[in-house]
Amino acid sequence: MSKKRSKKKISNARRLSRILGIAAVLVLALLATAGNWFVHHPRSWLREREDAWPKFLTSTLYSFGNPVADVTDGLGWTGTDAVYEFDEDAPEGSITFAGAPVRTGFPAPADIRVLQRGEFLVGWSDTLRHPVWCAYHVTRDKKFEDGKRPSFLVDKGISRAPHPADYTNSGFDRGHMVPNHAIISRFGEEARRQTFLMSNIAPQSPALNRGVWRDVEHRIADLWTARYGEIWVVVGCIPSRSGENFANGIDIPHAFYQVILAQEGQDVRALAVLIPQRVPWEAWAARNIISIDELENLTGLDFNPELPGFIQDPLEAQLPTRLWPVRFWDIFKQILLRFQ
Repeated sequence: MSKKRSKKKISNARRLSRILGIAAVLVLALLATAGNWFVHHPRSWLREREDAWPKFLTSTLYSFGNPVADVTDGLGWTGTDAVYEFDEDAPEGSITFAGAPVRTGFPAPADIRVLQRGEFLVGWSDTLRHPVWCAYHVTRDKKFEDGKRPSFLVDKGISRAPHPADYTNSGFDRGHMVPNHAIISRFGEEARRQTFLMSNIAPQSPALNRGVWRDVEHRIADLWTARYGEIWVVVGCIPSRSGENFANGIDIPHAFYQVILAQEGQDVRALAVLIPQRVPWEAWAARNIISIDELENLTGLDFNPELPGFIQDPLEAQLPTRLWPVRFWDIFKQILLRFQ
């Protein structure tokens, strides 16, 4: 009898273990589904929920929703893009897709001047002592290896050019606006050296520069070009709102942005992200998506000024709910970006 009872107890324990395991899987699946639904709402809606709902609830939904959505978005299963049909061919080989940004007013400084730096442009401000915007393009095919990183250099073509040492012990990184990886892999070492001139640098917090900003840069250079071909990017910053700067007068930007465009056949695809300077290390770029129209209002700049109004107006008004999907077999590279 004791053996039968012992076997029965073992059988019951196994049954209970299976039930608990199935229940745990169902709970995780429910949290993943709810979190995925939650994070695909606009930033304004999410901020309202953060204020109205208990913190433990929104934190849980973010914790499950962000990694799940990153995968389902990357596979193209969830989320929406800003895409509009255009009857003209893509401007292959051009640094800008539809012209360099044009100042429309505050907070963009009035002293922006455009510097030509080979494969990219710099919208430089002597007042801020860093770029207001930079524009570059990335072709599909990689032709060069990264190699050893060069040192940062003073840009002798600028009268008030910062020195690399101006950033020492500041608590901020020398943040590339135009990424050296994208440039050297397409255009070679000489082009890459231009990205290490201080005219291409702005103060970025380590969490921003080495985290979410880097993630977007590598998606552009390594994943999205593989699927969509040539990509055009405008990166830039919103100056400090409180006059915060280094002792040597270098402005500490309030936030940074990237405006990204590609064209597949007749479909123009656009995406913009606006990321705060003091972003946490674990930030997800998809939670910082913004419409280009709203970004223009916040920056005092007109992006893609040469794009005809019939496409510019609807394209820039759309608010995507995801970062661009990648090729199916590149989803694993996308996941690994979180751990590099």
